[in-house]
Amino acid sequence: MTATAIDGETRARDGVALSYTRRPGPDGTPRIAFVHSLALDRSLWSGVTAALAGRAETVTYDCRGHGRSGRPTGPYTVEQFADDLADLLDHLGWADAVVAGCSMGGCVAQAFAARHPERTRGALFVDTTAWYGPTAPEDWAARAAAAQTKGLASLIPFQLTRWFGDDFRKAEPELMDRLTRVFTANDLDCYEATCAMLGRADLRDSAPTVPHPAAVLVGEDDRATPPEMARTLARLVGDGPATVVPGTRHLTPLENPGVVVEALTTLLDRVAADDTVGEHA
Repeated sequence: MTATAIDGETRARDGVALSYTRRPGPDGTPRIAFVHSLALDRSLWSGVTAALAGRAETVTYDCRGHGRSGRPTGPYTVEQFADDLADLLDHLGWADAVVAGCSMGGCVAQAFAARHPERTRGALFVDTTAWYGPTAPEDWAARAAAAQTKGLASLIPFQLTRWFGDDFRKAEPELMDRLTRVFTANDLDCYEATCAMLGRADLRDSAPTVPHPAAVLVGEDDRATPPEMARTLARLVGDGPATVVPGTRHLTPLENPGVVVEALTTLLDRVAADDTVGEHA
């Protein structure tokens, strides 16, 4: 029997509200925390968490400045977002968890794993990067400026084609409509602050300190964080090559949730194996 999802709210250390959904699992099941991408919300992971029901206890949440969480003014940092996740785990009474992040959420997950290694049982980084490159500050500033001058709705055609392949978009019109509503409901100032955060983010030095097991997953047709960025991240983390998912663009958890579930299942098996080795060491 699948446990009922529980919605809740807690406060980060600076008082910002964090809205979350916890899906309990049977006693002794692993715990996974999921971090979503820029300008979307916790529903990014809905297909993944549904597939993991009964096999893991999960929490999804809206990052600060997003969804139903608080929308404070910036500036923001990935380290601040990482500490928000730590505060959420404190509220839940979770000493540690596997952390999974997509796109922006992957940057947050990297920062969390590096800042809180004792709380990281494993990590999955999906469609993300340790660094967006030398022109990142200007590139992200231009994205934010377009939103401020033309409105978030003006970015929807660009976003949808960046997120998903043509066939998937045509096959999922209701999902496209829902994501459009989520995206355009964002606060412009929060969006600008988050874009600036990603433009500044450089996690290359801390990536080698991410605890293992850790895995990197990327869509073959990802134009936002292409496979070469994922391969670079995987080399920095040093726990095996990146997995490239055929026929998928930038939001693999929605376009191909099964492959994310498979990657997490493999990761959980490795965590369990490491625990067994530790018990017999």
